[in-house]
Amino acid sequence: MVLEDVMPANLRRAEADFAEMDLRESQGRLDLALTVEDAVREADIAVDFVPDELESKLEIFSMIDRMAPPKTILCTPSDALSITDLASCVYRPERCFAVRGDLMGGDAGVGPMVRLLYPISADSRALTAMGGFLRSLGRNVQNEPDPDVPVLMKNQISTAL
Repeated sequence: MVLEDVMPANLRRAEADFAEMDLRESQGRLDLALTVEDAVREADIAVDFVPDELESKLEIFSMIDRMAPPKTILCTPSDALSITDLASCVYRPERCFAVRGDLMGGDAGVGPMVRLLYPISADSRALTAMGGFLRSLGRNVQNEPDPDVPVLMKNQISTAL
């Protein structure tokens, strides 16, 4: 049996998109992995593409956090969730970032603007590295602190009052 026979259509499309990205002149390497553990074993940056809902994001962030080496930056495309909330649930909150905007679409070169959101605890070197990665994908990057009111943290704050 050939892997393509059992691979879902959206995974085949993602593999094709990433293969095209790999053909562009870029620094570094992009590999396709079949398991989360294989994907993050040596990753510098792990970007999830699970549905933009809190439970899904928390589950994948938790998995990546447990399996990836300490150097790994955790990043998620999210239009709705607070990166402060997600970061508060992992062991490396200073290495967690969210991206808003067109992360994967567009052409090579200077492309669409993306917002790189970070929690207040963000490591400046990790923020610089994440911004560099996004620029290597042809994105204009605007860094900004998490503008969302954290839902998980809000409960802790109101209890303290």
